[in-house]
Amino acid sequence: METSALFTDFYELTMAQGYWKENMNDPVVFDMFFRKNPFNGGFAILAGNETLMDVITRFRFSEDDLAFLESQQIFEQGFLDYLKDFHFTGDLYTIDEGSLVFPQEPIVRIHANLIEAQILEGVILNHINFQSLIATKTARIYLASKKAPIMEFGLRRAQGPDGAMSATRAAFIGGAAGTSNTLAGKTFGIPVMGTMAHSWIMSHNSEEEAFREYAKIYPDKTVFLIDTYDTLHSGIQNAISVGRELAAKGKSFGVRLDSGDISYLSREVRRELDQAGFKDAKISVSNELTEEIISTLTASGAPIDSWGVGTNMVTGGTESSFTGVYKLAARYNPQVKMFQPTMKFSENPAKMTNPGIKNVWRLYDENGMAGADILALENEEIESGKEYRYFHTLVDYRQFVFTASKVEFLLKKRLEKGQRTDPGLPDSQQIRLSRSVMESQLETFDESYKRILNPHIYKVSLSENLKDLKKFFIEANIR
Repeated sequence: METSALFTDFYELTMAQGYWKENMNDPVVFDMFFRKNPFNGGFAILAGNETLMDVITRFRFSEDDLAFLESQQIFEQGFLDYLKDFHFTGDLYTIDEGSLVFPQEPIVRIHANLIEAQILEGVILNHINFQSLIATKTARIYLASKKAPIMEFGLRRAQGPDGAMSATRAAFIGGAAGTSNTLAGKTFGIPVMGTMAHSWIMSHNSEEEAFREYAKIYPDKTVFLIDTYDTLHSGIQNAISVGRELAAKGKSFGVRLDSGDISYLSREVRRELDQAGFKDAKISVSNELTEEIISTLTASGAPIDSWGVGTNMVTGGTESSFTGVYKLAARYNPQVKMFQPTMKFSENPAKMTNPGIKNVWRLYDENGMAGADILALENEEIESGKEYRYFHTLVDYRQFVFTASKVEFLLKKRLEKGQRTDPGLPDSQQIRLSRSVMESQLETFDESYKRILNPHIYKVSLSENLKDLKKFFIEANIR
């Protein structure tokens, strides 16, 4: 992963020099949050924050980096000398990786001096925006498949080498069972999967010969790609013929469809396999699949056992980016020796920020199901068994009363004075922990929030104190 502190937008550095020249480097608090769920969905999956923390702890300007900045002829030597010793010395709070998260709530909170917090903006958004997009996409596919095995094989369509590696990591957190990306398999400990391409079959004298030779080499992992020539009149017939030879040796096999009318062909292939006595033979499908296609196929009862998804998983498909932003929430005033909330205004009410240092609480009902996420000021405590009134984030008339049977505090301190509060896990273990967070949290949300189309909108609301603070800012029009 990139650790050079040049991995930031140039204007972060021009602003940082401005702060340095004006001696403006008091403590601040920044929030990272996002404005809408991707894919018109009902939730997002947080990913990338674990790799982000490793990067932040190593974020430095090398001598070559400083020489490059000097060559731009815009930075003073005194500022470059300041950057020689640059490293993150602040605190970072984040919601657990793999968690279901929702618009407007802080998913990362940074406490640092102004220059450090500003320079980190780009790397924070880069790591979390992309991986959260892919983890969310994969979780939707995972749900659409009714949690069937999903193989991620988007390496060849991903946005460059790092895009492929990050996408594979995020896809596993979001529900993929394995990957075709061999390096990611090694790096992250993810199961690697794959059998043959059409070129294997076309390189042999016949389809049956190609199947037979493959079965000889890999008798325990045989999956025949049956659509190279004619799925029903050639592919499945040759697969059954060679499958009988495998069965005589006590081996099993599966087949894969990569083109055509998947619904019709899967049913016909299943019928052929069952008639031949191969009721346990598995059918895998691929071919530009999306969660909408998969949902339609599963709803219609198509006999498909596993799914291969590439392009639409690792690129985000119809949505190219996650809407994460990084905004100043509070700044320290040395004259009064306290943090003062800040708020961004906009002619678009949805782009106004929520002021102050905030925590996020998740409220659960008596059945253990999530009912709402609440943004509250840092000094507020929300107790279970106590009735509270909560308010819409736009500070309009919408509000509701809720008595939680259980409350969960979501933002946790993960870096303190620039160092991890825990030793961290190897990524091969971390992504499994993050995936288990995703799987367990999905069970605590009603199905209406997880629908692929037209999901119910989960409540993210403000405490009464935060609502009053935001209303004060709006009415006073403080800028």
